[in-house]
Amino acid sequence: MFSQEKRANLLAEYEKLKAKVIDPANMSDQRNYRKMMQRFNELEKILQAFERIDQLKETIADNKELIETENNAELLEMAKEENVELQIKLDKKKEELKNLLVPKDPNDAKDAIIEIRAGTGGDEAALFVADLYRMYSYFADKQGWKKNVISSNPIGVGGFKEIIFSLSGKDVYGTMRFESGVHRVQRVPETESSGRIHTSAVSVAVLPEANEIDIEINPNDLRIDVYRSSGHGGQSVNTTDSAVRITHVPTGIVVTCQDEKSQLKNKNKALQVLRSRLLDAEISKQEKERAANRKSQVGSGDRSAKIRTYNFPQSRVTDHRIKLTSYRLENILLGELQEFIEALKLEHKKSMINRHA
Repeated sequence: MFSQEKRANLLAEYEKLKAKVIDPANMSDQRNYRKMMQRFNELEKILQAFERIDQLKETIADNKELIETENNAELLEMAKEENVELQIKLDKKKEELKNLLVPKDPNDAKDAIIEIRAGTGGDEAALFVADLYRMYSYFADKQGWKKNVISSNPIGVGGFKEIIFSLSGKDVYGTMRFESGVHRVQRVPETESSGRIHTSAVSVAVLPEANEIDIEINPNDLRIDVYRSSGHGGQSVNTTDSAVRITHVPTGIVVTCQDEKSQLKNKNKALQVLRSRLLDAEISKQEKERAANRKSQVGSGDRSAKIRTYNFPQSRVTDHRIKLTSYRLENILLGELQEFIEALKLEHKKSMINRHA
């Protein structure tokens, strides 16, 4: 991982980028320039870490030479003590360099759009959509993130067929990305008189929020339909054609939004979701290609995989990707997700380090 050849290649890349980032001609393309600056800063940190490792190794070697030749007991002891401290610093710096050499995902710092949909299980699945929505809302509050509902499709029993909302704050997508997949719930529905446990499923999609720089949409690729918004049981939410349905013709992706009374606001929200779905599709394709070369399911891009089970009778939550089980279901539904989030991020980090070793 720390070969001189690799270091030389990184230095050559750094020098090329250094010339490009100061060239005004490259600043007109903001999307490309931002990527260049991000890579330039990453390379700078990596090369600084290499230099610090060289300094520490050199000082340790000088002390070892002193230890072998020095007769003064006090100086000898000082050199030995200093080398112990320097070796600890060297090990930490090597670990830091190892992490720096793993390419950073530029999407991790983005805000996110969360889509939760009821799957098998009828009303019980819809109720669990509401449970997960509350769980992520509590978690977002604990992180100091801002939440905004983009679209929802509530049902009369207090659940949702679907709810889409955005989360904005520090490293939202990087924190939430591994929540994507099928969440399974096992519990006795309130309407079940025999006490039989039902199994229902809900799908969660976490999309990096894309802006116009990330994804350019050709207006000619869009089919936009407007219609009258409807609420529970089909009653009209308002008397104008404010609901918007946008179809992205090349991909067939359809986004609808009717929560706002303004047609323009619904259109803007629908475009916000569409951009994020297009970016997510691109990321998912890349991750599936990478996953073909490794066994890890974390970050594999398979959004149809069963990732977690919430078993109410046993108060158990199990993440099937990392074989982690907690018997604190009630706390987890109140937003105490950190144990799972950190374990998933660590597993992903390990797989990335192994891939780039």
